[in-house]
Amino acid sequence: MKYLIGIDVGTSGTKSVLFDTQGKEIASCTEEYPLYQPKNGWAEQKPTDWWEAVCKTLKYLTDKATDGEICGIGISGQMHGLVMLDENNEVIRNAIIWCDGRTTEECREIEEIIGHDRLMEITCNPALEGFTAGKIRWVQKNEPENYRRCRHILLPKDYIRFMLTGEYATEVSDASGMQLLDIAGRCWSKEVCDKLGIDMSLLARVYESPEATGCVTKEASVKTGLKEGTVVAGGAGDNAAAAIGAGVCKTGKAFTTIGTSGVVFAHTDKPIFDKNGRIHTFCCAVPGKWHVMGVTQAAGLSLNWFRNTLARDISYKELDAQSVSVKIGSDKLIYLPYLMGERTPILDVNSRGVFFGLSAMHTRAHMARAVMEGVSYSLYSCVELLKDLSIDVSDMVICGGGGKSKLWQKILADVYGIDVKTLVSQECAALGVAILGGVASGVFKTVEEGCDICISERGKTVSDEANHREYMEYYGLYSKLYPALKDSFKELSAL
Repeated sequence: MKYLIGIDVGTSGTKSVLFDTQGKEIASCTEEYPLYQPKNGWAEQKPTDWWEAVCKTLKYLTDKATDGEICGIGISGQMHGLVMLDENNEVIRNAIIWCDGRTTEECREIEEIIGHDRLMEITCNPALEGFTAGKIRWVQKNEPENYRRCRHILLPKDYIRFMLTGEYATEVSDASGMQLLDIAGRCWSKEVCDKLGIDMSLLARVYESPEATGCVTKEASVKTGLKEGTVVAGGAGDNAAAAIGAGVCKTGKAFTTIGTSGVVFAHTDKPIFDKNGRIHTFCCAVPGKWHVMGVTQAAGLSLNWFRNTLARDISYKELDAQSVSVKIGSDKLIYLPYLMGERTPILDVNSRGVFFGLSAMHTRAHMARAVMEGVSYSLYSCVELLKDLSIDVSDMVICGGGGKSKLWQKILADVYGIDVKTLVSQECAALGVAILGGVASGVFKTVEEGCDICISERGKTVSDEANHREYMEYYGLYSKLYPALKDSFKELSAL
């Protein structure tokens, strides 16, 4: 028996999944860890927590795979996080992760130094608080001693790769989110690094996602149970990995994922970007191809926050059941999902969550449904932007934790006005990088072949045109709320 493993280093925890070479899930294991917020809008984690979680989950899987060979491993993970190692490969400070919003000033500086248009030409994206370049600049300015000690800069999943293989390596999809990569050329931009004062020797070697980047070391073998010499693929950032696990590896295919954040993602054969920078254009996990995506910062996080704050006594399934009876529009209650600021389409780190229209008649079920609808409106704004760029999103898959909800599937289908599909495997990111591990180890010839073999459709939620029209009335009002509150959000931030 031959196996593949996909490791997904997420924000709330790491999940490692064991698959056979047909894409069937054999076993999975998750280990959680904390997120630290030293100040409002900041977000940090300890890379050593990720590694401990990876070791525990891999040990569990290797104990389950004694009847065969684990051929290849792929690693996915939260994007944009800044991991800094010293000359002894020790972590210098907590990682500043993707949803941290401290770098507004640094982003303005990056735009001034490089120029907005030139930055867009090279990186296909404006300077945003979530990206790694701003975090590096923040450390340069605010923690100069830490920066002087730095010898290696890695992304979260690439720190795990280093611990597994001893190699300083990354791959194009995750590197795209650092704002240091020439997106069209699929290599580090010397121009950007030089202008920002970043020594390129600090950066890892860039691979294509399905390439072999190293092998499991003897030390890592002892800690994880993996066989020494097991191939580790380049892997992919969480969204690019989920795309492969959802079969989005060809033009015309798209997916929506509702994890901590939410993403609408479409494959493209050439680098297409929005001149206003409202969506992201990155290299994708298929060699020589790209993807375009819109991001909602607090998608599943919104419902998680709501449940933990106001519905801790019931499960997500029970919350769904209560919310099904609430009619479209949640009896005139609209939610803005800006708990961590927002990316697409408003690009405003100062924006915050809002319940609009709240009255004494509204129940917990109304609020829960309003959260799901509000996140869906935010994701629909991403769909609209992709359509404006003539990108086809009619073949839509839904995945991620929130995508398991039948109610949320139906809300999304009706808001989008298109049918949405679900897949047999709901671990899209882990399956995606497992496929990449299969290519790196020779199990599959290409990424496309791996997808054809491993991915199958479970079902489809059909969109109702009447429901779509009704949702669009609420969406019209939803779209007016941010412009009306923009100045107030800024004023609130300054208090």
